[in-house]
Amino acid sequence: MYEPPIAKLIAGVDEAGRGPLAGSVVAAAVILKDANSIPGLTDSKRLSPGQRRELEMLIKEKALAWSIAEASHQEIDEINILQASMLAMKRAVQELNYQPQLVLIDGNRLPDLQGIEMQAIIKGDLTEPCISAASILAKEYRDRQMLELDSLYPQYEFARHKGYPTALHRELLKQHGACPVHRMSFKPVREVC
Repeated sequence: MYEPPIAKLIAGVDEAGRGPLAGSVVAAAVILKDANSIPGLTDSKRLSPGQRRELEMLIKEKALAWSIAEASHQEIDEINILQASMLAMKRAVQELNYQPQLVLIDGNRLPDLQGIEMQAIIKGDLTEPCISAASILAKEYRDRQMLELDSLYPQYEFARHKGYPTALHRELLKQHGACPVHRMSFKPVREVC
């Protein structure tokens, strides 16, 4: 009796928050039912906030599996931002409800995931729908996190710059010094401490 081939479970992984001076780095992993199941997926930076929110809901509703994980600002300071990004990605893959047979990672480096086939794809969030989906989930999660931090530390205006080293953020850092969620290992933060 003929049995159709079983589709390979492919997870896309991306992170948000490598460049900011505050907060955690966030990674998401997404396994889509099929590559075309959610129209409009692309790099989260190419979407408006409204488009991202709409796609986030669709991804969470229609994906076969998804997860979000992070590495804290303390972990970033302890092991550096690259290693913290890899750690967040590893955690996101490990938290999926299904173990993928292949993991596609946005960028040029791979996290330490033993026993799973992986492939790094530069600008993968533009070409691989599962990575695009992960990009959107990570960005939306981190942006909401920065809104929460804005309410705790309103003097830094995190809601406006999301922790990135904008001129405004650097000026506010000079005025107020660093707060408990700033990344002390980052040069602009170190310079004001």
